[in-house]
Amino acid sequence: MKSLGALAAAVVVALAAARVGASETPVSDDTEACIGCHEEVTPGIVADWRRSRHAHTTPGEALDRPKLERRVSAASVPEALRTVVVGCAECHTRNPDAHPDTFDHNGFRVHIVVTPADCATCHPEEREQYGRNLMANAHDNLMGNPLYGALVAAAAGPTTYDGQGLVVSPPDERTLGDACLACHGTRVTVDGMETRDTAMGEMEFPRLRGWPNQGVGRINPDGTKGACTSCHTRHRFSIEEAREPDACEQCHKGPDVPAYKVYEVSKHNAVYQSSRGSWDLEGVPWVVGRDFTAPTCATCHASLIVSPGGDVLAPRTHEMADRLKYRLFGLPYATAHPRSGDTTVIRNKGGLSLPSELSGEPVAEFLIDGAEQARREARMRSVCSGCHSGQWIRGHFERLDHTVRTTNALTLEATKILLRAWESGLARGPGQGGNPFDEAIEKMWVEQWLFYANSTRFASAMAGADYGVFANGRWYLQKNLALMKDWLGFLSRPPTGR
Repeated sequence: MKSLGALAAAVVVALAAARVGASETPVSDDTEACIGCHEEVTPGIVADWRRSRHAHTTPGEALDRPKLERRVSAASVPEALRTVVVGCAECHTRNPDAHPDTFDHNGFRVHIVVTPADCATCHPEEREQYGRNLMANAHDNLMGNPLYGALVAAAAGPTTYDGQGLVVSPPDERTLGDACLACHGTRVTVDGMETRDTAMGEMEFPRLRGWPNQGVGRINPDGTKGACTSCHTRHRFSIEEAREPDACEQCHKGPDVPAYKVYEVSKHNAVYQSSRGSWDLEGVPWVVGRDFTAPTCATCHASLIVSPGGDVLAPRTHEMADRLKYRLFGLPYATAHPRSGDTTVIRNKGGLSLPSELSGEPVAEFLIDGAEQARREARMRSVCSGCHSGQWIRGHFERLDHTVRTTNALTLEATKILLRAWESGLARGPGQGGNPFDEAIEKMWVEQWLFYANSTRFASAMAGADYGVFANGRWYLQKNLALMKDWLGFLSRPPTGR
């Protein structure tokens, strides 16, 4: 096997030597060596990278751009990076000692999982902002919350019938990685080394658990949280792709977070579909009315938006709640956003990991205050002002406020029915040592807020009203209440003999 390893190294050196000096872009010798093999072994990866901005712009050139046109936030970069493009070696050999997945590979110390700490070499502000997100904490906020852990088990765990009732067990690692943690993110760890056959002979690689995954809250081997590739997929890392609504569709289409489906029925999407061919989805800054004429998800939540005259309507942010005063989804009641992206610290008076009581009152100490809510709404209104008048914007947000109040009220009515079932011993909630999500009436209650209230709120917030009526919206909020009332009556009936 040593001869095959030597042959691989010789091929790398020979191919790299053939490329050096022939490239029109300043590619480092180390990246040239990577390309020498990987253009044959993983040609799709190399082709994607060649189409990327990374492959055609050096960090030094990026730093020389006017401030509003920069796509990097670092004040400076290591000198070795200034004059070469960002290639394989610049990412996969960065900070090798911090990566437990670093291994020796053809004379290089390479790690498989590129993390936010690596990207922060050029994008430190983006990394810091993203780290404050609910998204960055999505794994722990789900799996570190005992209440939501029970919901995960009720949704994905194996269930057996023991002759008297259903027994729900926690889901295994592979099921989780293919279910909730596909979006929330897995915990990626190194589980030893393994030998694999490759085109260059047998080679040793780290064996990763929780892999593959590109979830927004992935826990990486170096301990960092999040995956930039959730939105900017490998290996183009395209801002254009991240600005397309389809980038968000992968995690925001189900009945629990139906943002994409709501967007599809909005007037914004009608404009996008009819005119996107003339848009500049790569422009930085992104000029409203010139580069685009209706918002996508990134317009409202992340991108640097300016007027044709150069006035900044919204600075770029990777803290996705920076322009949101409400947390609309994933909770029985919509509340103000939490102060911290780490919501595992939240406890209500009942000891549950929820930012509100079961009766709907918010747990204010863990939530942003009214002044911060107003600041965040003002940022979103500024985005809207690129196309809409003040009266239009005011009316939109007044409707959203009303929708939050009415959907919370309908969830409260469903909660009253569930509490009656628990208090009467007709179902076993957390007070009786039970899983609050595994019985039929409990699942109806979950659907009341996780599906129907969520859909109604999203439809109001994103101007996709049709989805919020009969498609998992207001009709189902009312229907579900009727079903829960009838089910409570069914459970209350005394057993009858034959």
